[in-house]
Amino acid sequence: MNPAAPPPFPAGERRPWRRAIAWLLLLGPFFFASYGFATWVSSQRSDVGFIRFDWEEWIPLLPWTIVPYWLIDLLYGLSLPLCRTRRQLDTHACRLLATQLIAIGCFLLFPLRCTLQRGEVDGIFGWLFDLLTSFDQPYNQAPSLHIALLVVLLELYLRVVPRAWHFVVHGVALLIGISVLTTWQHHFFDIPTGLWLGCLAIWLFPDSGSSPLRRLRIGAGRRRRCLALAYAAAAVGVAGPAIVAGGSWLWLLWPAASLALVALIYLLLDGAAFGKRADGSMPVAVRCLLAPYQIAAWLNQRWWTRRLASADVVVPGVLLGRLPTAADRQRLPLAAVVDVCAELPCPTPGLAHASIPMLDLVPPDDGQIDRALAALQKALATGPVLVCCALGLARSALVVASAFCSA
Repeated sequence: MNPAAPPPFPAGERRPWRRAIAWLLLLGPFFFASYGFATWVSSQRSDVGFIRFDWEEWIPLLPWTIVPYWLIDLLYGLSLPLCRTRRQLDTHACRLLATQLIAIGCFLLFPLRCTLQRGEVDGIFGWLFDLLTSFDQPYNQAPSLHIALLVVLLELYLRVVPRAWHFVVHGVALLIGISVLTTWQHHFFDIPTGLWLGCLAIWLFPDSGSSPLRRLRIGAGRRRRCLALAYAAAAVGVAGPAIVAGGSWLWLLWPAASLALVALIYLLLDGAAFGKRADGSMPVAVRCLLAPYQIAAWLNQRWWTRRLASADVVVPGVLLGRLPTAADRQRLPLAAVVDVCAELPCPTPGLAHASIPMLDLVPPDDGQIDRALAALQKALATGPVLVCCALGLARSALVVASAFCSA
């Protein structure tokens, strides 16, 4: 994660201290109450299993790492008053709340326990371990709430801390992440699942624009429902071996979750839910969530266009093609890009970029076509324009055809 440098305070807006305190008074008690409740429920059950890899026995117990393990509590409390604006504060607080709610739901539905036995630890580190175990029993494992909250906190601290000190932020975050294992509080499986949950919370409440939750709509067309069903079926099929075989097959839960998220987007959301920015880039959190799907989509793009030109001139000044690579941008005489691909990033540094995200294999609505045509008209004033989508065969071609029809 590498957000831009901290922005100045908006004119007339003060740091929202009181609102930050109010959020802290809500989130703090809720954290301990909900976490304790999930622990108690799991302790009453006799069927709580565990997921542990054989190689984990080689992970050493490093008692001093209980200090960075505890440090996340301080960073959690400080993060709220550090927010610069009301929007930033509410976004961050909603991420923390969503992370907690989803994690607690997972702890209750799929309880797991940690099987590692620390034994006695002396000195100040032993006291910190005793303080931890006074409320944190060996339950509430996957996804690691510690790791998920770390992802959310890291995103904020990289925004509010000057760039010159980012190496310190990354170093502290790395220590906290390692401490989850070296304090023997978690098994390895909890770490990637916690990372995914933290990224999901950031996707649910983005820094700019509206939350995908605000764009939920029931009643998608038949084609979208069929595509959603296909992606959902693929998610189940990919997850099957992980659930049945376990072990290294558990990594398949990542592509399965990625496909499930795409199915949700097709069924209830829209192209904007992929999180593509105006410059064609995508947030790191979104790319982590969708990485398996995006890798497959990129390979599919390269396969289908392997014998095609990357772009063709339709009329002087207008080119039609696939998402341009860095080599394409250097080779083609371009001044601007009109990008109608939702699912893949397309950063074009040095070029004017307009992003109108349209879902693949779904006819765009009139509003999307109108926005694409307006973007094309504006881009033509800067010079040659590439209208592109994943393959350069459908969505982008429809925009160019619509431009000719409306001329």
